Amino acid sequence: MTTPQLLREIDAAAYLGLAPKTLSRWRWAGKGPKFFRLGSAVRYSVQELDKFIVSGAVVR
Repeated sequence: MTTPQLLREIDAAAYLGLAPKTLSRWRWAGKGPKFFRLGSAVRYSVQELDKFIVSGAVVR
């Protein structure tokens, strides 16, 4: 099993094109991409961010 590449909140927000505060609010509300809590640090895996992006895709 490979270890996922983890991004800090600010880097994950940039990856998604969002403000870090948006990710913070989504965590509080139980929405948004899955995240990891390592002690007090919050991290996002690139794989989970990609899944989140795909899940929001709209096909017409």
